[in-house]
Amino acid sequence: MNAKLFVVCLLAALSASAADTATPAPAAKLTEFRKIWDAAPHNAFTDLVRFNNRWYCVFREGSAHVSPDGAVRVLTSDTGYWWESAARIEMPGFDLRDPKITVMPGNSRLMILGGATVREDNKPATENQSFVALSDDGKKWGKVFWVGPTNSWLWRVTWHRTSGLGVAYDVTPESRADKKYGTTLLLTKNGVDYDTLVPDFLTEGGPTEATLRVGTENELLCLQRRDGKGTNTALLGISKKIPYDEWAWKDLGKFFGGPNFIQIPDGRWIACGRLQNHGPDKKTKTVVCELDVNKGELIPLLDLPSGGDSSYPGMVWHENQLWITYYSSHEGKTAIYLARVKL
Repeated sequence: MNAKLFVVCLLAALSASAADTATPAPAAKLTEFRKIWDAAPHNAFTDLVRFNNRWYCVFREGSAHVSPDGAVRVLTSDTGYWWESAARIEMPGFDLRDPKITVMPGNSRLMILGGATVREDNKPATENQSFVALSDDGKKWGKVFWVGPTNSWLWRVTWHRTSGLGVAYDVTPESRADKKYGTTLLLTKNGVDYDTLVPDFLTEGGPTEATLRVGTENELLCLQRRDGKGTNTALLGISKKIPYDEWAWKDLGKFFGGPNFIQIPDGRWIACGRLQNHGPDKKTKTVVCELDVNKGELIPLLDLPSGGDSSYPGMVWHENQLWITYYSSHEGKTAIYLARVKL
């Protein structure tokens, strides 16, 4: 073998060896992260949407995690970098909580859905009612509509074609005390009037917050948080066809707070929420996970900068990245953050 050929072979062997030992590319990479709001003493429970080429982020402002003065703040941005306040919704006598923002069918209007809680000082709620507000531009919001049964919290609505679907959970004082929550699957055509689709949707293990999504073959998926005594692992439910009254459930084996998930263009389902006792340090963090819907498994991909009082992410796929808003207290004060994640 001549010297030139020997060098070529040696370089090829070294390249193959390096490829074999190289660290694999991360499944998820944080490309941008920053705080976008912390004006109130407590800023929490976010959601995110893109409407008419602008970003809209909603969340609760209050004096504490639980307080009688909760209000809904709406931020907007054209690029996602600089954010400004577009609106603030408040109702004296009610603690407004967990706002969710969606684009209604036809890309015509924005809808905010949330819970309005009556409480004395910082004590547990005495009454709860879900509410809806509508807007054509994200700045001017019309009257607040009471929706759904009293003491039944409709946590999120997902639109499919011309209908909205959502899971409401029982928040009577009795169910809160015993953590024996139950859920109902609701249907709406206009965001204001709701019909019961499945009355006893789920009762096992104290089901509470739930997000619904529609798959590529019109199957309906439910990512369900549970808060029961002794049983608080999240569930994944799948219903194959309309009218979505037959469900198969898989235990994900982990507590998952503030659950949200979406399907990205390559077909994967990506979830984000709060994991407890997570990682080597056994801390509470907001984590991006892959959701294996076939195996019923949450696979952590990326810990977002977070800790303590944290979670409730909004998620949008835009320009080949996952945009996530969430709140966290890892820097001392609960604040609203924006992260961009490359998958």
